[in-house]
Amino acid sequence: MSNQAAELVIEAGILIPGNQAEIQHDAALAITAGRILAIADRQTINTQFTPRRRVSLPDHILLPGLVNAHCHLAMSLLRGFAEDLPLQAWLAQRIWPVEARFVDPAFVRDGTRLSMLELLRAGVTCFSDMYFFPETAAREAKNSGMRAQIAFPVIDIANSWSSSAEDGIHKGLSLADEYRHIPGVQIAFGPHSVNTVATAALDKVAMFAEELDLNIQIHLHENAADVADNVSTLGTTGIQYLQARGLLGPGLQAVHVTQISPAEIELLQANNVQVIHCPTSNARLACGSAPVNTLHEAGINVCLGTDGAASSQRQSVLAEARMASLLARLHDQDAAALPAARALDMATINGARALGLADQIGSLEPGKSADLIAVDTRAPELHPLYDPIAQLIHGPADAHVSHVWVAGECLLDNGRATRLDEVEILERARGWQQQIADQT
Repeated sequence: MSNQAAELVIEAGILIPGNQAEIQHDAALAITAGRILAIADRQTINTQFTPRRRVSLPDHILLPGLVNAHCHLAMSLLRGFAEDLPLQAWLAQRIWPVEARFVDPAFVRDGTRLSMLELLRAGVTCFSDMYFFPETAAREAKNSGMRAQIAFPVIDIANSWSSSAEDGIHKGLSLADEYRHIPGVQIAFGPHSVNTVATAALDKVAMFAEELDLNIQIHLHENAADVADNVSTLGTTGIQYLQARGLLGPGLQAVHVTQISPAEIELLQANNVQVIHCPTSNARLACGSAPVNTLHEAGINVCLGTDGAASSQRQSVLAEARMASLLARLHDQDAAALPAARALDMATINGARALGLADQIGSLEPGKSADLIAVDTRAPELHPLYDPIAQLIHGPADAHVSHVWVAGECLLDNGRATRLDEVEILERARGWQQQIADQT
């Protein structure tokens, strides 16, 4: 019997399928039409399949592509611009004024490209972006080959993209219609927060999201001041307010959630709300930290986001997983809290679940999209390798991502981007730095 044809076979010294599956050694997987055909030991795969192309990575770890479930990609152009300030002062004194002056389609194009290059080099294959000019970000995501959710901003405050929340909804719905049948890019609602979107606009978000089956991503309970402001202006907390408006549900992605009561945890659990933990950004802005283990124990899906590079500095999901694990151990005073395997799930399958993509990505399984990455373990800081998952989470593995595939297409080949022009991207970023520094 002749072998089955395959477009690509990837061999690796270690394969981590994710989603609780056991690690495999000297393994391989076969790919055709962007999907995984089979995963087995190397000899079995090479006996069963005749590939058009073979990639042999005996010193590498293969694992699912990482998911950055919350970021503001274009804000990479403001990396390091505003330092050592608490959240409200950071926003009001530094970020919002410079955004009002400089953010336009060209800013979003160049900042999005810079971030996508950074994400690829850190092993991220899928991201959720929330920023102005989402049509620009959607186009750049499509052209990059990466997988994306673009959450268009809904905010009462007039800005360079929308004059009001109503205007944002109108423009966002047009974008959703444009991308309805374009694979790899999905559109979502991105109401900024309960304090910056009027009740009538939030009600429209709830109605259209249900009618069109679109996700909703919102900053929620970002810090203690945010919660206190909710209570002062709305008479209740943000979570309780969203519950009253019918917005809590499996399509709601709650970002941050650093402050939460037991009763509110029950509300999130009962409504199957997704929580996106951004530990580095929250720590740098002294916002607090989501009670990850408590949320896990309640059966709530918790994944990871980097937030924007202006607050997190770097956009590495593996670095976020490490920070999440360390903060959970400090919070619980338990060295076994949030073990590495769970942190890796937060970076992969949990992120896929939060975005409604777990049937396509987040783990390496036959039938799923071939979204995967390879980490080169030959660096001295990755030796010895007793526990590959622990080394991925707590070591500098993000600096040694060598290959990235999305739907079987290699977007990072031996550390070099195949679609993105690194020289041009960095040149444009330096241009923005000079312009912003000269005019602020």
